[in-house]
Formats: sequence, C-alpha cells, structure tokens
Amino acid sequence: MTGSPKRIALLTSGGDCAGLNAALRAVVLRAAALGWEVVGIKQGAHGLMGRPPQTLSLSVQSVDTIMMRQGGTILGTTNKGNPFSWPMPDGSVRDLSQDMLEGFRSLNCDALIGIGGDGSLNILQRLATLGNIPLVGIPKTIDNDLGLTETSIGFDTAVAVATEALDRLQPTAASHDRIMLLEVMGRDAGHIALAAGIAGGADVILIPEIPYDIQRVAQHIKDIRGQGRNFALVVVSEAVRTQEGGRMMNEFYGGQKRLGGIGHVIGAQIAELCQAETRVTVLGHVQRGGQPSAQDRLIASAFGVHAVELIAAGKFNRMVAWSNRQVIDVPLAEAVKHYQKVEKSGSLVRTARGLGICLGDNSNDP
Repeated sequence: MTGSPKRIALLTSGGDCAGLNAALRAVVLRAAALGWEVVGIKQGAHGLMGRPPQTLSLSVQSVDTIMMRQGGTILGTTNKGNPFSWPMPDGSVRDLSQDMLEGFRSLNCDALIGIGGDGSLNILQRLATLGNIPLVGIPKTIDNDLGLTETSIGFDTAVAVATEALDRLQPTAASHDRIMLLEVMGRDAGHIALAAGIAGGADVILIPEIPYDIQRVAQHIKDIRGQGRNFALVVVSEAVRTQEGGRMMNEFYGGQKRLGGIGHVIGAQIAELCQAETRVTVLGHVQRGGQPSAQDRLIASAFGVHAVELIAAGKFNRMVAWSNRQVIDVPLAEAVKHYQKVEKSGSLVRTARGLGICLGDNSNDP
C-alpha cells in the first residue's frame, strides 16, 4: 500500500457476541481523529457478494455511547458459507473468492479490519493473501480459544452470564433438594465452563479437555449429599463427549449442525446413579446477547484503537491481542494456527482442584 490510507473497510464475522459494537465504535473514533473514513461491510464478508456490496457508512455521529452498550453488531454477521467452497442450490460447491475480492476492490478502500474468531479470521487471511488486501484482525469469541491472546471480545460477558445463571440456580436447587446441571457453550474448549464454574461455586465442572468418569461424578455428588448438603451444581461444556466418545449434535434448518444436548444425557445419568431429582438448563445463545460487561467494552475499545494505529504504521497481517495487561499485536497466521484449549495443568484447573471441585477424573490433587 502506498501513501496514507484514507478509507478503511470494517466487518464483523462469525458468531455474534457482546462487545462488538464497542470495537466498531473505537475503530471509527480513532480513524476519524486521523481524518479517515470507515465503511462498514454488512453481514461479514458475505456483504461483498452484493452488487454493489452491502455497506454502511460509519461516522462519529453514528457510533455514540448508546451503541457501545448494545449487544450484537450493527453491521450484522454470519457464521456459515466459506467463499472458497460456497454451497450452491444444486448441491455443488463453487469458489466465489474472486467475487468477494472484486466487491472489496469496488469499495476503493485502502485496508480492511476484520473482527472474528479463528475460523472467520482464517478465511479473511486467505482472502487478503489472495487479493493482496492490507488486513488487520481483531479477536472475538466467547469461547476464548484463539491463540496468542489472553482474552477475546465476548468471553468476559459470556462468563458473567453463566455465573449469574448459577447464582440463580443455587437457591432453587437448595429449596427443592435438587441437582442442577447447567450446559454452557464452548465449541471445542471449556474456558467458559471452567471460569463460570469456579466463580459460580459449582461442585462439578466437565470440560472436553479432561475425560470424565460418570461414576466418579456421581460419587462426588453422593459425598456432598452425605455430608448434609441437599443440593449440587454441575456445569458442563457443550463440547463434552458422551462416555462412548460421541458428540451431541442438533440439526437446524438448512442442514446446519450445532453442538448441544450433552447436558440432558449427563443429567439423566446423574439422576439415575444418585437417585436424586435433577434438572438441566441449557444456557445457549443467552451467553452471546445482552449488554457487554465493562471488561469487554474496555478490551474491545483498546483493540479497535490499536487496529487503526497498526494501519497508520503500515503493519498488516497482524492481529491485536491482550497480554500482560496491555494491547499488543501478533502475526495473524500464527494466532489462527495456535488453537488455545484449556491447559490441563493451568492455573484455573489447579484452582478448581484446590477448591475440591470435581472435574470428572480421578485426580483431586491441586
């Protein structure tokens, strides 16, 4: 890219989460201070398929503090359809990447800021490499599974929502002598379940990174009840497998398949083994919506500002990240390649064990 950029394209891609609008606002405000224009692309990279592309002009006046408090994304987003293998009505697939690149070029933008998770950022990186687009990535995912960053936009709010759910389940569990099981999101990683479980006082936390023995889980709950407590709280990540190794999937309109249902399977097993009344709550998309937490607003704002400053410095193919209480930037390719699951020897796993929380295995040593 030659000269000083004057026009930036901005999009949100992948699943929505709280804090996206705060990031959009930060990009617009920092760009405006430099005298730059920001063009929002609607519905992720899919907006580039339209002729003309679906866009929204983003001005300082359009990104007030009311918007910053809102969940979701004013640009819209999508988590389906890979431009390199686009499903066609006849069942075939086509490579439509050139169509998207032509759409981007028609906007006459000097750079692109993409806000997404590992999947969408990987696709954007491929498009940028193919079309020689100056790209900067901003990480967002409630799963917090992107590599090279300690946190991503949306994670803190999702944990807060799950923790509040446990706070609400505990009194009704105690009132009715019940075992309450909460299923939370987490496509492949158990970060939400582990963090919310610790913060919400769970007795059992099951995550995909640690294989569980249902007999061990049931015995832990029996021990709790034997000590005189009449209730127990169990948190299960949706990515946890059955004892046979299968994944619980739901099929939706259009053939899309999504994780969900393992909570009911494990809840039924616990009820039978413990001979106790058990109820299952599947939190689902409640974790994605609502007002972003203060932490997510702060992280999103810092990420948005730094992304614009990377463009000003001519640094591309980078992803902004959070490390050691400050914003940094890392190679985008490395970030999407290093998938971050829960470390079995990590501090939160050790914390859970030290608190006497059962993780489903046979280890109780902190």
